[in-house]
Amino acid sequence: MPILRTMETPQPYAPPDPGSAYADEYPAERPGGTGLWALGGRLTWIAGLVLAISSFTGWYSGSGDGPTLSVTGWNTGTLGKLVFFVGLAVLALVALREAGIALPATVPESLVVIGLGSLGTVFVLVRLISIPDEFVATGSRSIGIWIALAAAVAVIVAGLLQASEEL
Repeated sequence: MPILRTMETPQPYAPPDPGSAYADEYPAERPGGTGLWALGGRLTWIAGLVLAISSFTGWYSGSGDGPTLSVTGWNTGTLGKLVFFVGLAVLALVALREAGIALPATVPESLVVIGLGSLGTVFVLVRLISIPDEFVATGSRSIGIWIALAAAVAVIVAGLLQASEEL
């Protein structure tokens, strides 16, 4: 014989129709995943893809007595490879979110995206400032390193847009 009886919990009331007198008491709902509000998610995977691909573009180029030489980011050493893996990590984060696997609530996804973008930006800036010794003869920086820098900064911007969407 139970001491307390079971009872049903009340169902929440539905918001009133927009034309009714009580419509002003309920705040307007913010659009979740459409239009401008979804820009952060879209920019995240596009910038991550461009960042990953940019490590296979020419970062340094120049011509000497012979043919024109071009050095890809992958061939610049460890940092060029790390730029690829940072872009790949951003893409993996987006793929996990689309698959329904979320990060713990204590680690917001936007913070992880901002951190990965910052890491990629530092890696590209190091290669932008310091040309490896074996590639000094190639001459100048090519368009690929500038694309990598723009993509890394775009990952940071995408994380900031995601953070503003979460608020």
